[in-house]
Amino acid sequence: MPRVDAHGIQLEYDTFGDRSGRPLLLVMGLGGQMIMWDEGFCDALAEEGHFVVRFDNRDVGLSTHFDELGLPDLAELMTAFATGAPANSRYSLDDMADDTAGLLEALDLESAHVCGASMGGMIAQTVAIRHPGRVRSLVSIMSTTGEPGLPGPTAEAMQVLIAPGPTNRKEAIERGVKTWSLIGSPGFPFDEARTRERAAAFYDRANHPEGQARQLAAIVAHGSRREALQRLSLPTLVIHGDADPLVPIEGGRDTAAAIPGAEFLVVEGMAHDLPPGAWPTIVPAIARHTGAAG
Repeated sequence: MPRVDAHGIQLEYDTFGDRSGRPLLLVMGLGGQMIMWDEGFCDALAEEGHFVVRFDNRDVGLSTHFDELGLPDLAELMTAFATGAPANSRYSLDDMADDTAGLLEALDLESAHVCGASMGGMIAQTVAIRHPGRVRSLVSIMSTTGEPGLPGPTAEAMQVLIAPGPTNRKEAIERGVKTWSLIGSPGFPFDEARTRERAAAFYDRANHPEGQARQLAAIVAHGSRREALQRLSLPTLVIHGDADPLVPIEGGRDTAAAIPGAEFLVVEGMAHDLPPGAWPTIVPAIARHTGAAG
């Protein structure tokens, strides 16, 4: 897969479909490598007329890591998350949004439809806020405004965020099964064999839990985007599952309520993943949205 210089760092990326299609940039969530955007999902989007770009955010996968910045204090971070107190972070979601805009520039894409999942939705929102000329339309999936007072993760889901990273391949696979059985979609079949295969692929490609810790600090430190989102003027589609234990559906509702004219799509039985069974609902919705946005 190719790599480009963007915003002063290197970003690994991949593309699907014809470059003449509607450009659609996919932004993954906390600790997630770009291969979490399943190839089948990307192919389906390409078949709907998109030129799909997926990439590794900073500090994960094969993009630039920031190990020299050290690790955040986890106890301090969780206190800030619970109380809304200021949090220290090694970089911000603003930096990650600037990375994303820099990738578009490096790929010679003046603008694109920007679609983010979870933390990726927060980054996509921030790209729209900071670089409105780069964003043709916004798709925010299983994400939130960051507004204090919104329901947070369940206690079990919180453990997924703060658990130490796996130290070997076997542990990574078992951790993947445990994690996705907890935060995965109860309304769709759980495919343990597929989950094990994906967890192994993630570990083999780039196991880097330190980057996830710094990304988590960037989320907590960013605060609320609601006021800035209220000033946006662009076509927006917000997608959320009604069974999400990590980012409850109220986060999606708040996002849709904040952005003028946003469409809100609820996927029944979906939690904090994109199960193949939900693709026939999500892919056409994104295609209709980008097609109408132009």
